[in-house]
Amino acid sequence: MDPKMIWSNLAVSDLDRTTDFYTALGFRSNGRSNDLTSFLFGQHNFVIHFFLKDILQEAMKGEMTDTSKSNEIIFTIAAESTQQADEWAKEVEAAGGKLISQPEAFGSGYYGFVFADPDGHRFNVFHM
Repeated sequence: MDPKMIWSNLAVSDLDRTTDFYTALGFRSNGRSNDLTSFLFGQHNFVIHFFLKDILQEAMKGEMTDTSKSNEIIFTIAAESTQQADEWAKEVEAAGGKLISQPEAFGSGYYGFVFADPDGHRFNVFHM
């Protein structure tokens, strides 16, 4: 395989809440429709589409993960410094996200935290 692009599709229950959350964190909108809200992440514009759960579930041809009980995936976001990671943790909470772990040093030369968006999708923020 040699795909031109890869992106992610995640299920959400409220498009307005999702749009507000990712906008508050400073991610760039990639458009919005009645079924999804989409954002661009990072310097290479990784796309994450956030579909209404019933729309995505139909396309998936199966059950969706209950993110309040299990993990579906974790995305990693690189911070440029420990101070930036600390600032992002505050921004996540202010925007309505949940810190799964507080910013901390871990491993050899790593620093960061884990958070969940309002629908339970997890992100690992770290600086190395």
